[in-house]
Amino acid sequence: MKTTFKRYINLLLDFIYPRVCVSCEKYILGSENHLCIECLLAIPKTNSHLHPIELLERKFWGKLNVKQVYSFLKFSKKGKVQNILHTLKYKNKPELAEYIGKMYANDLKAIQLEEKIDLIIGIPLHKDKQKIRGYNQADAFAKGLSEVLKTPYDEVSLVRQTFTISQTKTGSRFKRFKNIEGVFEVKNMENIEGRRIALVDDVLTTGSTLEEAGSVLLAAGCRELYIITIASAY
Repeated sequence: MKTTFKRYINLLLDFIYPRVCVSCEKYILGSENHLCIECLLAIPKTNSHLHPIELLERKFWGKLNVKQVYSFLKFSKKGKVQNILHTLKYKNKPELAEYIGKMYANDLKAIQLEEKIDLIIGIPLHKDKQKIRGYNQADAFAKGLSEVLKTPYDEVSLVRQTFTISQTKTGSRFKRFKNIEGVFEVKNMENIEGRRIALVDDVLTTGSTLEEAGSVLLAAGCRELYIITIASAY
């Protein structure tokens, strides 16, 4: 009886405050959450946790000692994944980032990732940029991963000291690296030293941001470094 009543209430709320799919912007109803069933089935997954993708690994060859690179979705311009990332970045949707984190964590449990890592850390935003944006999507994604994998996440040990322009506006890989060079710092060395860390972000393009942050963690004593992103371009 309670379940039926709750279902009617949810349908009424959907009528009064209609929800839309973050990918295709069609109305969603009932048990659909953030994504409609059609988009949920259609979004392109990389399955990099099952079959390592050389094009992702190659982004860090000779630059960063990464144990493994995992990315949930494959990014393409004007595709469904781009719409999701745009919503995450500009529409203050921490619950969406957490939802995606939980979805991907269920995939990662298939390879027992929770037994390979001790800590999850999101790429930090500068405090001024976080005030403008409202939240850090990488931290929210990390929180979703953490909840399902039962692995702690840390929002304070890695900090961003310098306000930088968006990496999408800097052009070449060299310019992106120079834009991000020296901006990260570890505040709590004891939380990093000897730990196997999953460093997470929303999207992997050139890898310059993850490279710089990962280098700082390794210099602080991180034992093994994994990269996890919501999406990647390759």
